[in-house]
Amino acid sequence: MISSKTNLPFDFIRDLKGFLSYISLEKGLSENTCSSYENDIKTYAEFLLSQNISTFTESNEKLVSQFIEVLSEIGLAASSKSRYLSSIRALHKYLVSIGKSTTDFTDLIELPKIRRALPEVLSFAEINAMIEAADTSNSAGLRDRAIMEVLYACGLRVSELINLELNQIIFDAEIVRVFGKGSKERIVPIGSIALNWLNLYMNNVRSQFYRTGISGNIVFLNQKGGKFSRMGIWKLLRNYAKIAGIEKDVHPHMFRHSFATHLIEGGADLRAVQEMLGHSDISTTQIYTHLDRDYLREVYHSFHPRS
Repeated sequence: MISSKTNLPFDFIRDLKGFLSYISLEKGLSENTCSSYENDIKTYAEFLLSQNISTFTESNEKLVSQFIEVLSEIGLAASSKSRYLSSIRALHKYLVSIGKSTTDFTDLIELPKIRRALPEVLSFAEINAMIEAADTSNSAGLRDRAIMEVLYACGLRVSELINLELNQIIFDAEIVRVFGKGSKERIVPIGSIALNWLNLYMNNVRSQFYRTGISGNIVFLNQKGGKFSRMGIWKLLRNYAKIAGIEKDVHPHMFRHSFATHLIEGGADLRAVQEMLGHSDISTTQIYTHLDRDYLREVYHSFHPRS
């Protein structure tokens, strides 16, 4: 995983390799997540080297704070600085766990404050317009409608959608077994409308895209018989947004945001929405309550006689 072109000293490379193996094999983190950790830790190591430090165990609270200040000076956003600090914390916790360090000083360093922006969502009318824009008289249109129905019905991440396999859909129980971040499994209900379109696609259309040796058990197949890329789904949604006359910059995660927002607007329990989204921390889900309050305020001012 580590590039052979790196100029870091041996001690850095050895500990970084051990850390990456740990988060990949024992923590079950994805390849993309491990690559992000690797890039963050390499940048951290290069900073330490510039301070004449040649091992991670020689680092301290002051050096990490100085590193975060450097990231600020080069214009990194608070969210990026938080990600770097999270990576550094994970590394030093690992070094303590294997006995290379005696204390984890990174707990003393505060994360930069992040001003969390409210996610942009589509209204139900906009979602419906996009779904209805698919021409289901042809194979690709029927498949695309099934994709959008499932994406909205289950609030899936785009990675979960493109990796969805046949055995994850339990038609009789009306549920989908979803494998999210870190391969964590969760059960998400799927409505009868989405199931109906999914059933039509799988029984009548999927075989037309299927290619032996390529398709496997993947549910949604592209024109070449393989699974869609993230970009492929983004282009698909952007096309239907254009047909539906929606001027928002529509992307796959917007369907997930809309799923959560519409559930909460309808009175769904926050814990239930957290479970369906696969959020490990309810504070991540709570962002949708801000949207809910805006919605309630709008309803109040629209309909209350003395608003």
